[in-house]
Amino acid sequence: MSFFNSINISATGLTAERLRMDTISKNIANANTTRTANGSPYRRQVVVFKTKEANIPFSQYLNKTIGNDAKFNGVEVVGVKDHQSPYKKIYDPGHPDADQEGYVSMPNVDIITEMANMISASRGYEANVTALNTSKSMAMKALQIGR
Repeated sequence: MSFFNSINISATGLTAERLRMDTISKNIANANTTRTANGSPYRRQVVVFKTKEANIPFSQYLNKTIGNDAKFNGVEVVGVKDHQSPYKKIYDPGHPDADQEGYVSMPNVDIITEMANMISASRGYEANVTALNTSKSMAMKALQIGR
């Protein structure tokens, strides 16, 4: 793996974790939104990641399995999906969005879950920054060998 590959891998991780943190922030901001543009409550969103795969021939996959020629490309975001858990129902007959029985459908956002996910995304971001700085430090040390 070359020096620039490790930087590119860290960069994809940084970008993915930043999007994850942005999505979590959006979820927290809309935790009490009972009516969106389509008329329903806000639905929690989650970011889906996957390994970035390269189009490489079978022989390289074989070498990768043996451990001779690892071809890593980082992570990519597949998309931002709506979480399909049910809405929370609270009894509030005076609310403008209450149904016939006085229940209001609230977003399926749990603040505690979102904060735990935010900490996880923050730690992932920090880990990618550390990996990037380590790659940079190793390159600088290698350049100093010739002095």
